[in-house]
Amino acid sequence: MEPKAVSLEMREYIVEMGAETVNWCMQCGLCTNLCPWRLVPGETSEVFNIRHMQRLGQMGMEGFEDETVLFACSTCSMCQTNCPRGVKIVDNVRAMRSSIVGGGMVPANLRPILGSAHANGNPWSGARENRTAWQEGLNVPRFGTDTEYFLFVCCHSCYDPRSTRVARSIVKLLEHAGVSFGVIGAEESCCGESMRKLGDEELFQKLAQSNIELFNGKGVKKIITTSPHCLWTFKNEYPELGGEWEVIHYTELLRGLLAEGKLSFPKDLGKKVAFHDPCYLGRHSNIYDAPRDLLGGIAGVETVELGRKRELSLCCAGGGGRIWAEVPMGERFGELRVTDALESGANVLTTSCPYCLNMLTDACNSLEKQEVLEINELSELLAAGLP
Repeated sequence: MEPKAVSLEMREYIVEMGAETVNWCMQCGLCTNLCPWRLVPGETSEVFNIRHMQRLGQMGMEGFEDETVLFACSTCSMCQTNCPRGVKIVDNVRAMRSSIVGGGMVPANLRPILGSAHANGNPWSGARENRTAWQEGLNVPRFGTDTEYFLFVCCHSCYDPRSTRVARSIVKLLEHAGVSFGVIGAEESCCGESMRKLGDEELFQKLAQSNIELFNGKGVKKIITTSPHCLWTFKNEYPELGGEWEVIHYTELLRGLLAEGKLSFPKDLGKKVAFHDPCYLGRHSNIYDAPRDLLGGIAGVETVELGRKRELSLCCAGGGGRIWAEVPMGERFGELRVTDALESGANVLTTSCPYCLNMLTDACNSLEKQEVLEINELSELLAAGLP
């Protein structure tokens, strides 16, 4: 085997791009053992090894930049939350991607995604003026100086026909509870979380600065997010750029309203429901109880827990830009999740993330189990249970 050259310059560049902890890794291999790619067969599973990727980054050696390796990670944080050295593996992956994407070497399948975010303010190739099309038939209030909460609807739920039902359900729930909320509209841009995880730092900064100027200019103080990805980036990445607000996921807000008696779900749904913990709501943001408390408040809902739950929840594979990846049947994490739900005896698998909704629905369809397992988003169940 031909020896590979060690490049101190490349190593330092990766560190400068944000991989400050890459040299903490002692190569114990726990990250690889916990990685969901170990649970499925296929080419990506064979070539992607997060421990090896960290090692290549440590040494500045060739190999980590291979598309199948570099962009396989779904940033689920299963490895990071269990790393005995506290290595910020997700940041290291992002930094390695930035070192490549920043040099103009963007994988072909991601160019339209990043290009749309640059041109339209969203990665879904939707016209900016259509960002509010999901509101059709609803009287969604506009955010004003007297509005308490700004409702930030994820790009996915603005443009994806299936996911728009999530935004509409959340609006119905907030209105029913008498929450003072409003949207800004077409001027809003993607939060940029997935764009940054894909390594396009320049694009993330552009989107973030645009949103920060817009939100601050409108007098935003509190934000409700529909997506855990928006929640995470607004809370953890925007403050250092000038975006400091009180940010809450819709499940946290509704859980409080349920406890205060401002919301109730008396309509008997007669369903056996399993909840899938999204990585960005669970491991990244440590929110596990709010969605479960809400589920427990719906009449006629029997809840069952999946074997892989809470901190050990199985990733749907939609994070880190993987929602735009083409993955062959039989190699999808979501198919394992659908199987988990069926084995639990549930007839509904619900979640509280638009990315998870997308990935689990695709997996259920590919397994042809849509007749026996309903996939939905928690807000849809809650709205169905309203009086």
